[in-house]
Amino acid sequence: MRAFGAVLASAFLVTGAAPALADPGWSPSPITWTACPDDPDSPEPPDGECGTLRVPLDWDRPHGPSITLAVARHRATDPAHRIGVLLADPGGPGTSETEFALSPGYFSPEVRARFDVVGFDLRGTGRSEFIQCEDSTTPPPGDEPADRTAFDALREYSRQAVAECRARNQPVFDHADTAVNARDLDAVRRALDEEKISFHGISYGTLLGQQYAERYGDRVRAMVLDSVIDHSADLRRFAGDRAAAADELFGQFAAWCDRTATCALHGRDIPATWEQALAAADRMSLPHNWLRDRVFSDMYGPDWDDVAQVIADTVAGSSPVTAQFAYNYLSIRLAVVCQDFDLRIRSFAGYSAMRAEELRRGPVMRGSALGHGEAMACLGVPGPPANPPHRLDVPRAPRILVLNPRYDPATPHAWAVNVHRQAPNSTLVTYEGPGHGAYQRTACTRSVVDEYLLTLKTPRHDVSCPA
Repeated sequence: MRAFGAVLASAFLVTGAAPALADPGWSPSPITWTACPDDPDSPEPPDGECGTLRVPLDWDRPHGPSITLAVARHRATDPAHRIGVLLADPGGPGTSETEFALSPGYFSPEVRARFDVVGFDLRGTGRSEFIQCEDSTTPPPGDEPADRTAFDALREYSRQAVAECRARNQPVFDHADTAVNARDLDAVRRALDEEKISFHGISYGTLLGQQYAERYGDRVRAMVLDSVIDHSADLRRFAGDRAAAADELFGQFAAWCDRTATCALHGRDIPATWEQALAAADRMSLPHNWLRDRVFSDMYGPDWDDVAQVIADTVAGSSPVTAQFAYNYLSIRLAVVCQDFDLRIRSFAGYSAMRAEELRRGPVMRGSALGHGEAMACLGVPGPPANPPHRLDVPRAPRILVLNPRYDPATPHAWAVNVHRQAPNSTLVTYEGPGHGAYQRTACTRSVVDEYLLTLKTPRHDVSCPA
């Protein structure tokens, strides 16, 4: 536990770090705001304004080629008491920040009253140079190779797929990692003519916040990181921590089913039934690991009723399958995740070591669908990562609020604890329940975040919010 007053005071001590500087020799044009395009899935017109911003393709060559980023804004509903701008990133990668900014259901009315909520589609997403790989006509090999021959075949398939996707999506494919997006974020701040911004990132969006705070910490008024990516994770932790988190969450499901009479598996041996379901799924003519992917996606909510039903149906011979991710996640991760983390597996021995760690830490779920899938997707990416992982270094940033569910399938609670330790001037809020994303879970999580955004007040100690 940390004393709030002492840590807050330390934030204003001289650190020896130079203040953040705007990118030299380049200035953004003001954003021209117009009505947003209609959403075909909604009968109501969007409640907000949309625009575009031209930024350099390569920030190291600010006067070279440029690209267009889509930006959206929902103005503060109480403009007389407006605090400023709240930049929001829902994560993914692959989700649309502009859609999120215009969505009325996430932030509380109090926050929407006092802030202009702004989002910009990151490079390769939404309406900002959308990255989309072409579907292969050749079925991919399984991503759990049993021997060196199968590993070599998978690596060659991945190399070809990455090369084709990169060629199809140039030039933005080579300039889409999160460090680049952080510089785009500051360009948005400058185009809005705001001295400082508040930021709320969720899931992969927390990495954008962290990297912005590292480079432009003195441009941050407040920062909320909800369900936290740990950029210091190496391959072993990237896969292993997520494998352990998936097993912990499955344990939460089993406990729920034991005490819930309406659970489709109530009264049955859950671990044994799960093993039966996995064996039945392997016999079906469906994509490899479809059952684990389906159950893993249900854990985000979590939707325990559906987890129980899909396991029961699979044991009985039925096979409901749904997609895990929307947008262009499977494409954009090659240009973003594979450049933000060193997920280069160079040999079958290296793969075997990673797989052994996954199974050691997550024997029930047999690893994490997300961690394993991302590591194997990066198998064919050449060269070192453009934005290599490292410990968080934010000496100029204000106090940061870090949130995470205790049982999170995508961003393990251990990652939030680690980021909290790396940012001494931070407060950790733990939602003591399952799922992905903490802010909307309870009055406790909402009130801590809202008070911080509205007043900059944080609790004196780390907070535990009951499930």
